[in-house]
Amino acid sequence: MSAYQHLQQATADNRAWLLASPIIQRALDGRISRDEYLAFLGQAYHHVKYTVPLMMTCGARLPERLEWLRGALVEYIEEEYGHQRWILDDIRAAGGDQDSVATSRPAPATELMVRYVRDIITHDNPVGFFGMVFVLEGTSTALATNAAVSIRESLGLPQEAFHYLESHGDLDIGHLAFFEGLIDRLDDDVDLQAVIDTANMVYRLYGAMFRGLDTTDATSTQELAHALV
Repeated sequence: MSAYQHLQQATADNRAWLLASPIIQRALDGRISRDEYLAFLGQAYHHVKYTVPLMMTCGARLPERLEWLRGALVEYIEEEYGHQRWILDDIRAAGGDQDSVATSRPAPATELMVRYVRDIITHDNPVGFFGMVFVLEGTSTALATNAAVSIRESLGLPQEAFHYLESHGDLDIGHLAFFEGLIDRLDDDVDLQAVIDTANMVYRLYGAMFRGLDTTDATSTQELAHALV
């Protein structure tokens, strides 16, 4: 079994829990409201704006033996820079208030996700950051483009309101193949375990974020609490 296959296997349960979020299933069927879509974009803004800063922090803390991984981060940074502006543009095109979103505070699960990963990078093993990459890019590849088409058709919103979802879904297919090659180059079990542990926690927090968006699920509050257990 390759390192990447081990990562997939070791995170399968938490990945399934995230993908089972009721709002994700409704989004794929085109059954979410404009307010829910705007709420999703708002939370996406609050974590995407930290992607490049977290990458830069990770790159600065990687040991010299992982210089090749630092080089990969340079490529990631160039491709990810400024994506939060796509989200603000989408919010405006969908009829939302991008200025209000930009000055708002993130939901607890979103804030915890960013703070957790920052803590892993700063105080534990910076390689753990790639667990977050695995979750966000893997989820985007699996869902983003399909969800964007369903939501756009059901809500009648312009294509300009889906730049983030549609572009990210396509872009992350290439990213995930590149990422698989990086993980398979890790030759230290401690580093791989850091990626696995971070991915499992981020799956729980990201899933909690989605459950917190669901305005139709009466159990969403209970599930949010369960996510952090």
